[in-house]
Amino acid sequence: MHGEPSTFASAYAGTDMSALNWAEQQWMAWYMWIDNPVLATGIMSFLMHEIVYFGRCIPWIIVDAMPYFRKWKLQPTKIPTFEDQWACTKMVLFSHFTVELPQIWLFHPLAESIGMKTHDVPFPTLYEIIPQVLLFFFLEDIWHWCAHMALHQGALYKYIHKVHHTYPAPFGLAAEYAHPAEVLILGAGTLLGPLGYCYYTRDFHIITMYTWITLRLFQAVDAHSGYDFPWSLQHIIPFWAGAEHHDFHHMTFNNNFATSFRWCDRIMGTDKNYLRYVERVKRMRASNVRATHQELMAMEGKLMSQFEAAGAEEEARVCAKVGATKKID
Repeated sequence: MHGEPSTFASAYAGTDMSALNWAEQQWMAWYMWIDNPVLATGIMSFLMHEIVYFGRCIPWIIVDAMPYFRKWKLQPTKIPTFEDQWACTKMVLFSHFTVELPQIWLFHPLAESIGMKTHDVPFPTLYEIIPQVLLFFFLEDIWHWCAHMALHQGALYKYIHKVHHTYPAPFGLAAEYAHPAEVLILGAGTLLGPLGYCYYTRDFHIITMYTWITLRLFQAVDAHSGYDFPWSLQHIIPFWAGAEHHDFHHMTFNNNFATSFRWCDRIMGTDKNYLRYVERVKRMRASNVRATHQELMAMEGKLMSQFEAAGAEEEARVCAKVGATKKID
């Protein structure tokens, strides 16, 4: 790290530099410069997470500040204030440094113990990365649905998951606004797929892990954005959940527990209120074709309020039941 020859250079003995692309050469240079694979992986992983997460949140902060985009806002009367954004940022940073940083720091020893390639070059090809990432999306979605359902029960909700439901109209930064225990529980779904795959195949590169985590962070932030544009991914991929699907969960508490896809909710029947709401919006619009945009928004706002009130009552029942159980005990 101080201009001396790298003791880690032997790891690249015999590597044909001319066969590597620019990114792979920089990867080698980074590990050789830090000269400590645990430190090099830890720093790079944490910086990657912070840059991707907050980098993806910034466009949504800008969108929230521009009235022009309100026509695509799913809950147009609930715009996060600067105080909301700042309070959320502080909580997210606290979680990142106290919960996620230690996990990231211990990741390299765990990864290498099960055969994950970290400093190795060349990188895997897209033909290798794409099917693996698709598999991880599928596995994580199942984990998330199961864990999320559990987090809506009793004490798990009242003392842990309720933190994430602070904002009934979510915004990008709120994607990782959560109790530390929830960060561990739901975060396990992001890590277990790749780690399990690596353990059984012994052929997995951390570049694929970074690709997966980047896409997963994009998905999480976008799902909490609170906006449904005509070009949003759910209008291109019908089974993609997206903001329109997840926003209803925050608004009404009790439907749409999956993260990336709509399959689990449809199969398990945990989207019935959501489907009822969508159908009622369609009928309302069909029977008021001559109404102005403002009039339609007002009617939809009343409908939202009805579903939101029902969700608030159920949330209160869940929390009250915990208190009643404690008194009986």
